[in-house]
Amino acid sequence: MTEPAEQIAALPISWTRSGKLRVLMVTSRDTGRWVMPKGWTMARHKPWQAAAIEALEEAGAEGTVLKTPIGEYSYDKVLEDGSAIPCRVRVYPMVVERLKRRWKESGERTRRWFAPKAAARSVDESDLAALLRGLKEEAQLAQIRQKTRLPK
Repeated sequence: MTEPAEQIAALPISWTRSGKLRVLMVTSRDTGRWVMPKGWTMARHKPWQAAAIEALEEAGAEGTVLKTPIGEYSYDKVLEDGSAIPCRVRVYPMVVERLKRRWKESGERTRRWFAPKAAARSVDESDLAALLRGLKEEAQLAQIRQKTRLPK
C-alpha cells in the first residue's frame, strides 16, 4: 500500500464578542463543498508557514499560525482525470487577526464563519468532522498563546 501524500491545512479561528469560538471555512473550487484552506507542503517553507500561505490565498485570512498541528485527517483528492490520491492533512490552528476584502481566490471561493459543531456537520470527511467537534480545548490554548504574543 502506498503512503498517503502529505498536505497541510490552516484552521482559521476567532472568537465572537461574547467569547464563542468560530471557525472559518471556504468552499472548494471544484465541488463547492465546505473545506479548510489547505494545500501541498512547500519546499522552502515550514508546514505552519505553508498553512498561513494557503489561508491567505484561499480565504483571505491573516493571523498567527501555531507551529504545532492540532490533528490530522485523511481524504481522497480527486484529480482532473478522475483518479484519486489518498492524502493525509496536518491541521494548524490560525488565530485570525484580519480578513482581506479581496484575495487571490476570492472569485473562486466563498468563505463563512461557523460554530465548530456546525462546521463539523458541513464537511464530508468523518475524521475532520471529529476534529472540529473536539476543537474547544485546542482553540482555548491557541487563544492563550495569541494573548501572550508568543513569537512566531
